[in-house]
Amino acid sequence: MPLSPRVARFNHRVTNRVTRMFDGRLPGFALLIHTGRRSGRTYRIHIYAFRDGDDYIIALVYGVESDWVRNVEAAGVCEIVTRGQHVRLTHPRTITDPTRRWAPLPARLVLELIGASQYMRLTRLPASH
Repeated sequence: MPLSPRVARFNHRVTNRVTRMFDGRLPGFALLIHTGRRSGRTYRIHIYAFRDGDDYIIALVYGVESDWVRNVEAAGVCEIVTRGQHVRLTHPRTITDPTRRWAPLPARLVLELIGASQYMRLTRLPASH
């Protein structure tokens, strides 16, 4: 079971203010930029993203019903800022993997502890797009 809405509110108010200092600079920390499917607004959220070749994997710690997940699926594209680089991503796929083998060991242990077994895999768009 993914994290509860109560934890999400706490993270939004407290934890995200701390992680904002690391987003886009340290491995695993990233900033996801996406467009609202109904509002058309641009949103920025803090995520944990891991590179796998030309793909990036984002843990769905709040589950597949999160607004950002539905927005990215509807748009088919998004952008992340990771290690100081802007990366355009496409072809979002939501995958359930209870083994969490795709995650580095420390992340895997945390994901197991919170019961998050789903992730989104996205493919990097070539720089010319």
